[in-house]
Amino acid sequence: MSYFRDYLKRTDHRGLTKWLHYFDAFQRELGHLQGRDISFLEIGVYCGGSIPMWAGYFGPDARLVFADIDPACTAHAEPGTVVEIGDQADPVFLKELAEKHGPFDVIIDDGGHHVHQQTTSFEHLWPHLNDRGRYLVEDTHTSYWPGFGGGYREDKSFIEYSKRLIDLMHSWYTDQDEIFPFDEMARQIAGIRFYDSIVVIEKHRDKEAPLMIGSTNGEVTGSRRPLKIRGRRSLFQGKDGTRDR
Repeated sequence: MSYFRDYLKRTDHRGLTKWLHYFDAFQRELGHLQGRDISFLEIGVYCGGSIPMWAGYFGPDARLVFADIDPACTAHAEPGTVVEIGDQADPVFLKELAEKHGPFDVIIDDGGHHVHQQTTSFEHLWPHLNDRGRYLVEDTHTSYWPGFGGGYREDKSFIEYSKRLIDLMHSWYTDQDEIFPFDEMARQIAGIRFYDSIVVIEKHRDKEAPLMIGSTNGEVTGSRRPLKIRGRRSLFQGKDGTRDR
């Protein structure tokens, strides 16, 4: 986090607004990419303060693209960065953006924060995220604000949408095929991490089905057969400390 704390003392006229605890999440999720030849997209420019922040964080080898709906934001571009103008809820714009600059290693949605914008951007940009890439959605507390299309347990909010992604990630293990069938997203999601007001979805393209392994006397065996079993029951069911249902 030291980079971000230091950067706060070096900002210029382009304002930067972040919740302080975001920087810990950024370092944890993106620190391994510092100084590497990556492709980066951030939705949301506003005053432009994050452009020099990310340019300094990733270094000169990174390809940095920013997008905003306000044409005035092009004035914030600097050498080595690109600012594209368009609506993050417009599938046509997102398609053109991805075709021109993608695929990406990192996508950050810090745009309008309306839940419809967040889900639309994710659904159209996720296919353009590289293997092991990170998709970050900031300010997901708007999922609890009716004025942003959210509300507590509002089905259309990005938080609830992300909870459903958790289900899809685990659909390998379904025991109720009719109501919970296998979904191909299970082959693409390596992990989903929830921070305070940030959701991170990590991609693993064409992920193989989970493998159960065992080892006895140094001999390792593996099987995917448990994924095909239905009507599973606990091996310990009915024994002391468990309930027989």
